[in-house]
Amino acid sequence: MTRVVLRVALLALLLTPRAATAQDPRQNALGQFDFYVLSLSWSPSFCAGAAERGAGAAAGNVQCGPRPYSFVVHGLWPQYDNGFPEYCQIPAPRLDRGVVSSMLDLMPAPRLIFNEWDRHGTCSGQSAHAYFETVRKARAAVKIPPEFIDLKEPLSVTPHAVEEAFIKANPGLSAGAMAVGCDAKRLTEVRLCLSKDLQFRDCAEIAKRSCSREQLTMPPMRGG
Repeated sequence: MTRVVLRVALLALLLTPRAATAQDPRQNALGQFDFYVLSLSWSPSFCAGAAERGAGAAAGNVQCGPRPYSFVVHGLWPQYDNGFPEYCQIPAPRLDRGVVSSMLDLMPAPRLIFNEWDRHGTCSGQSAHAYFETVRKARAAVKIPPEFIDLKEPLSVTPHAVEEAFIKANPGLSAGAMAVGCDAKRLTEVRLCLSKDLQFRDCAEIAKRSCSREQLTMPPMRGG
């Protein structure tokens, strides 16, 4: 009886998605990856969600203060064509406070900057200074559609409309090189795939995870 139970448990383990997904042979090797994902978070949605979770959820978060943030950088993530590396150096090399301060215009939360360096930046094979310079260059390579730059009223959108707006604003970008993220009702982020030299490139594994909801809301920028 015990052998039967063990065999059933082993079979169940082998059939789980985690076990069924082959790990990239380069897993967590420094600097060895295929492309980047630039994740741009719609800050008003983050703050709206934080407010719903309770007053303390956004406490101390600069982007939920009076300044009107729109799309902010969530991260620049090294990726494999299937899967991704993470936490490639433990402990991570120390992140200088000057680097953190220099990134607050794009990533307005020190904790986020530290976390992104530890989890993703260390996998880039670059120094902290060079990695965050790459983050800045990646953000500069993407133009935000004009209709989203100064949003003063709630906007109802479809994931497809968001994709089309970004494609129109960014020559060379295609629907196969991006994904729109959402929660139960709001647009939360846009993910764009970039080659190592920061050119748009297709990424089937990322694109297929795009939000499938029919309608989303984009809350207005704070102060709007």
